[in-house]
Amino acid sequence: MFAFAAAVFLLIITPGPGVLSAAGVGAAFGWRQGLFYVAGLCVGTNLVSILVFTGLAAIILTEPVVRIVLLFASAGYLGYLALRIALSGAKIAFIQTSAPGFVAGMMLQFINPKAYAVNTTLFTSFAFYPESFAVETGLKLLIMNIIWLPLHLIWLYAGVKLNELNLPARTQRIINLCMAGCLLAVVVLSVWSVLRLSTGAS
Repeated sequence: MFAFAAAVFLLIITPGPGVLSAAGVGAAFGWRQGLFYVAGLCVGTNLVSILVFTGLAAIILTEPVVRIVLLFASAGYLGYLALRIALSGAKIAFIQTSAPGFVAGMMLQFINPKAYAVNTTLFTSFAFYPESFAVETGLKLLIMNIIWLPLHLIWLYAGVKLNELNLPARTQRIINLCMAGCLLAVVVLSVWSVLRLSTGAS
């Protein structure tokens, strides 16, 4: 159980679309909107977990075309989100621009390849209660959420704090551009790794 909890912590704290976008939404649009977004991420993550441990994800993702479609849908959405964060700029835009909310966060997890990869790793490994699959799965979901939520709220809080520092508009613009750049870097790395695997397999 402790090995599982450690794996959850390390897999989730590693910068990926979820935590980076949470920080970006917090920095660009504030705490309230960020909470809606993180709530959507949380629901989406749990729904992906259910798909994984019920085997539905395995059936769907056996098709290489489906994996590629999910990858590029995720890359496209993250690119769009990065653009919105980059263009949110100074405080005037921060107040006036509509921000990604609950549905956006939930949908990101559905098309996020890292969410499927992480959940597959966690639910197919680290058996600690072989007497009951249902009990082990329930405990894993509980442990995941206990670790997942605070980590994402910390990233969100860090993003929000950047705006509370009352930084000059130019500095805020640079911070948002850096957040957007980090998201785009995740997109590039995801696409590169999947294409590399596909080329190696063929």
